Amino acid sequence: MQAPPTFDLVVGTVGRVGELARLLDSLERQTQPAQRIVVVDQSGGTDVAALVERRTALPLVRLEAEPGLSHARNEGLQRVTADVVAFPDDDCAYPDDLLERVGRFLRERPAVDVLTGRTADRDGRSSPRWHPAGVVRVEDVWHAGNSAAMFVRRRVLDEIGPFDERLGLGAGTPWTSTEDVELLVRALLAGARLEHDPTLVVEHALRDPDPDALAALGRRDGGSVGFVLGLHGLGARVDARMFTRPLGGAALALAHGDTARARFHLATWRGRVRGYRAGRRARATSSAKSAA
Repeated sequence: MQAPPTFDLVVGTVGRVGELARLLDSLERQTQPAQRIVVVDQSGGTDVAALVERRTALPLVRLEAEPGLSHARNEGLQRVTADVVAFPDDDCAYPDDLLERVGRFLRERPAVDVLTGRTADRDGRSSPRWHPAGVVRVEDVWHAGNSAAMFVRRRVLDEIGPFDERLGLGAGTPWTSTEDVELLVRALLAGARLEHDPTLVVEHALRDPDPDALAALGRRDGGSVGFVLGLHGLGARVDARMFTRPLGGAALALAHGDTARARFHLATWRGRVRGYRAGRRARATSSAKSAA
């Protein structure tokens, strides 16, 4: 029988020692251990270093990097050699058998290049918008990808390249999320086969913002999604779907008297418009440089 694939994990952290310790606890319990866990420390202090030094039971490698989540992951990617790479957040936790189950899935389905699961909090609450099980297309990827529950064959990363450092927390741009989905978009455009299995669940807290924070979240995530849409030119059908959904959500929320949710959807739409325009400009600039 073919051996299960090996795993390297890349974890970016900014001094969240307690959360990182909990993640490492879960990795110590894995029924299929990781080959390597690359902790990319952006805290500039000694607490994370001390934690890593104490965890002698794990195959840990600690790197230091400048701020930026995508930048941290790209630094870590330079150290990976395993068959499959995962990107757990420093505040998530893996179920004890997660890597074993993912390895079995990928061993039995060698044509699958990328496998995604979903996230849920400790009480099992999860977003209702996750994609159903099965093949994921570029028009569906927005609800089928989350870095904490994403497993990518290294050969795909070798082909498509690293995370786009214009996206993600600490990027120094307005586009502070969606770096994980952008990576999946590039994989799909390169011909990769992506499947989603919602039974693969990574524990991660759900955000429960107040109305003002909810609108800010809509602007932030909407802008990042819009940037990716404009950057990659995914076609009129995808664009139409992604721009009409928040307007429909706003109308439905208003019909139910939920003004906070309506504000969120409208902020999401405005963010997508802004991000889309910036993504189109970035795409045009890149095309001009390529043609020069």
